[in-house]
Amino acid sequence: MATHLFTNIGQLTTNDPALGGGILGVAEKAAMVVEDGVVAWVGSAAAAPAADLRTDVAGAAVIPGFVDSHAHPVFAGDRANEFAARMAGESYSAGGIRSTVAATRAATDAQLEANLLRLKRELIASGVTTFEAKSGYGLTVADEARALEIAARHTAETTFLGAHVVAPEFADAGKADAYVALVKGEMLSAAAAHAKWIDVFCDRGAFDVDQAREILGAGIAAGLAPRIHANQLTRTGAVELAVELDCASADHCTHLTEADIAALAGSNTVATLLPGAEFSTRSTYPDARRLLAAGATVAIATDCNPGSSYTTNMPFCIAVAVRDMHFTPAEALWAATAGGAKALRRTDVGHLGVGARADFAILEAPSFIHLAYRPGVPLIKQTFIGGVAA
Repeated sequence: MATHLFTNIGQLTTNDPALGGGILGVAEKAAMVVEDGVVAWVGSAAAAPAADLRTDVAGAAVIPGFVDSHAHPVFAGDRANEFAARMAGESYSAGGIRSTVAATRAATDAQLEANLLRLKRELIASGVTTFEAKSGYGLTVADEARALEIAARHTAETTFLGAHVVAPEFADAGKADAYVALVKGEMLSAAAAHAKWIDVFCDRGAFDVDQAREILGAGIAAGLAPRIHANQLTRTGAVELAVELDCASADHCTHLTEADIAALAGSNTVATLLPGAEFSTRSTYPDARRLLAAGATVAIATDCNPGSSYTTNMPFCIAVAVRDMHFTPAEALWAATAGGAKALRRTDVGHLGVGARADFAILEAPSFIHLAYRPGVPLIKQTFIGGVAA
């Protein structure tokens, strides 16, 4: 297999402190060799070995590909009018999901896949090299299964989210338990073949802790790994459940007590924060500094969805995290790369140490700091997945 040397890297973020300075393992005047889709060598450009191919990046910064560990890209339609209403003062609630459910059910497989491909192209253009894809906009056995089957053609990180909200057919009082039974029974059976993860929106207007425990437990028994939407709209006890079940990630984490933070810090569960959601709902941002100070592992993801965070742009999320959530630029980049990998329990992505998958982005900038310093500017010059330009 041909070796490919990327050299004259002004600043290489490896996320391996053994290879460079700080939490990002930043190496200056660096080079990297890729072979057979993985990183084979990292070091000083002056000491770089010979290779079959050579790319001079002319002093640009190189970062690991972003790992988007929370996204909802399988849907139809949009909710622009809902967004406009929020900007006019209406509050966000989980109920708006049902309008996307109606559009998604009415869409053909080809339409759903075309929209997913459009969003995938946007993700890659913004430097995302690994992304998760949830179902949750079908809420019938057939629609949840087809959403995951479509998603599985484009990512290995597929998540069954039949428990997004109670399906419209079960919205009448007293029918929620019947829907929970459907989700953890026939719907799970149909979806499991196409999913790696199971998720529940455990919050006001969706599912309570007892329902979430039932559903996640059924998913675990079926061989799926758990993650959870936790405490976006109010404190529900979802964080304690996440730690109890060893969920890979508790996502949103907007409303946390000191006990919640301590539990996350003492667990294997990543706190995944979603800056785009608070930005586009004008909600209170999670207290990232308290999580970081406690030693919790924190990730940043796009939460790409048509209702509360219609963005595929991870640099935008980094800029918001730095400006409004008080991350440092280094903490935000780590959270969007290594943090996202930990939220998916992946060791092969999110860093550029030897043996990692060669997923990276070349920036149109000399430093990763520019991702937050120049918000809204398209700084991803080129994205590579497995060492190949995407």
